[in-house]
Amino acid sequence: MERLQKFMARCGVASRRQCEQMIAAGLVKVNGQVVTKLGTRVKPGKDVVVVNGRLLRQPEKKVYYMVYKPRGYLSALSDPAGRKLVTDLLPGVKQRVYPVGRLDYDSEGLLILTNDGQLTRALTHPSSKVPKTYRVRVQGIPSWRALEQLAGGIQLEDGITAPATVGMIDVLNGNALLEITIHEGRNRQIRRMCEAIGHPVLRLKRIRFGPLQLGKMKAGEFRELKNNEVRALLASAKLL
Repeated sequence: MERLQKFMARCGVASRRQCEQMIAAGLVKVNGQVVTKLGTRVKPGKDVVVVNGRLLRQPEKKVYYMVYKPRGYLSALSDPAGRKLVTDLLPGVKQRVYPVGRLDYDSEGLLILTNDGQLTRALTHPSSKVPKTYRVRVQGIPSWRALEQLAGGIQLEDGITAPATVGMIDVLNGNALLEITIHEGRNRQIRRMCEAIGHPVLRLKRIRFGPLQLGKMKAGEFRELKNNEVRALLASAKLL
């Protein structure tokens, strides 16, 4: 037996608090009867629970993977043009998983895929401020003034970027390698920031997402997250 609001939350209806409000408002039926008591318990897989006309089904087991997305793959579940998808890199995974956020088609590196909708929403919501670190090869060598601009905030068409951590790692053939950590998730943000200071991105790789590090993974490889890594992700998303 399980409390009704907990079962609803596990099914991805809403947060447990919001589910309680829905129950109190008379929006939930159990076995055809409207239920308004918050202490109601149900048997998942046996009792029929309907929320606002929607039948809830026992959620599948939650799974969590990290993949080293190569360049030339879409962070999407489908593509009308028939381009390669990140889900193509997870052979044998039976659950329908989806990427947490995105990496551009021409970018590479660490990408999380899961069927945990609550975690995905929490990690990608602006309020979470989960740090993401990138190694970025840019054209030319930015001045220290330009790097300070990147760190302090860049004016883009959708507003000023939040403060970032920026460092120069090395210089190769006249092009700098930067390490940039941001706490936002705007579309093509790193590329637009670098373009704004006059140093377009030549290559971009995400090496860290919250507590997870790409480490020695090779392009195209994937693995299931360990229990302690899942807990660390949940903690970074403020779900623990």
